[in-house]
Amino acid sequence: MKKLNEVIESLHPLERSVLKHLTNNLTATELASLANLKEVEVMRALQWLEQKGVLELNQTKTETIEIGENGKNYLENGFPEKRFLKSITAKPQPMNKIKDLACLDNNEFSISLGLLKRNNCIKLGKEAEITKDGLNLLKDKTQEDFLKQLPKSLDNLTKEQIGIEIELSKRKDIIKTETRKIFTLKLLKFGKEILNSKINLDLIDTLTPEIIKTGTWKNKKFRRYTIDASVGETYAAKRHMVAQARNYIRQVWLDMGFKEMSGPMVESSFWNFDALFTPQDHPAREMQDTFFIEGSKKSPDKKLLSQIKKQHETKWNYKWEEKPSKELVLRTHTTSTTARTLANLKESDFPAKFFSVNRVFRNEALDWSHLFELNQVEGIVVDPNATFQDLIGYLKQYYSKLGYDKIRIRPAYFPYVEPGLEIDAFHPKKKKWVELGGAGILRPEVVIPLLGKDIPVLAWGQGLERGISEYYTITDIRELYKNDLKQLRNSKVWLK
Repeated sequence: MKKLNEVIESLHPLERSVLKHLTNNLTATELASLANLKEVEVMRALQWLEQKGVLELNQTKTETIEIGENGKNYLENGFPEKRFLKSITAKPQPMNKIKDLACLDNNEFSISLGLLKRNNCIKLGKEAEITKDGLNLLKDKTQEDFLKQLPKSLDNLTKEQIGIEIELSKRKDIIKTETRKIFTLKLLKFGKEILNSKINLDLIDTLTPEIIKTGTWKNKKFRRYTIDASVGETYAAKRHMVAQARNYIRQVWLDMGFKEMSGPMVESSFWNFDALFTPQDHPAREMQDTFFIEGSKKSPDKKLLSQIKKQHETKWNYKWEEKPSKELVLRTHTTSTTARTLANLKESDFPAKFFSVNRVFRNEALDWSHLFELNQVEGIVVDPNATFQDLIGYLKQYYSKLGYDKIRIRPAYFPYVEPGLEIDAFHPKKKKWVELGGAGILRPEVVIPLLGKDIPVLAWGQGLERGISEYYTITDIRELYKNDLKQLRNSKVWLK
């Protein structure tokens, strides 16, 4: 009895309104009409009552035929083909007049003409003339009667109505099929006990300043609150998971004493390729690997241009041309930013450490490990005393901060570094090593024109998306950008 009274005293106003009209097999829609409430309010009340053991909710899905916007229009103004026929009922009319007489737009006129010709409702010559079949069509109101009966369950259609539904569904937005959820309720034993009890209590649901001032709360009962009632999930506001990882990675390099560098996304081929000792006939500079942009950029100063030209012609043994270096590209790597940064350094700036975390673009086929737009983690260390072991140390430190205990370093070729290396991590799901990025010591052919002297410059470019996928347990990096709301809500916060 105590539990019964406690539940009755905890009933929300919506629950009390709904309880007055509860009977078995009543639908939520019917209940909303009886209680004069919105369907969403009724559903909320029914879910609360179900949690309290008052009733049981059952859900069924049904396909419902509903009237579309064009259907509403045609019910009011008539189907286009019938307006066409009415315009020629009194007498045949030239085709160029019918559209205005019937108030048809170009699309309606074309559809009506095709439909009426196909069904032998008109005879065409210099003028359009209505036929006997056309007169019969004007009298036929089955389609209009069908529309007036909507909405209607697909399962409840007669054989004749199924034929009408098939015909109308071929036309734009006359009818539409919607999947509806129908909730029916079943009263439980406890619910019947509540219905047989007094539930119209004079309870205070909300304590307001007015009630306190007037003292009307005295000698009245407050509605009992159930602290164990289930509530909907709430989601804390947070940045996109890639943005969180970007910010963390930026902080990693800042904590290691690096300064941030930046550069344009639309870059000249000079900085993207030539300054990095990539020959002008290299396959990476062809359309299948690079996104080219219309237009061109001015060349840098003549001294730098001359030094780059000299390195290319001396080492690669071909005639370097200035024109291709002006072509615009979406930068294929942020190493173009490295080249710009080195060109602006003075000897008094050494030693220096720089990084960037920015977007790059590759003409790649999308798959589980490749994107055509991605983020690259770029870094350089300009130091006369820097060594190859220092480079490996920086990379190991970086990947340990990302949570990788085991990485593989192997030799690799890049036109602008010597020696070069690639960093791999083992993918536990794909059972294979996955490349995370490249690195090396910049070649003298790159360093001398940009810095004016040959000193060690450690450099790396790491793929951000591949690097963070393991943390989010993502096996396909395309999932990072599919912007699935459920995935974003449930993704863990980046904490390392």
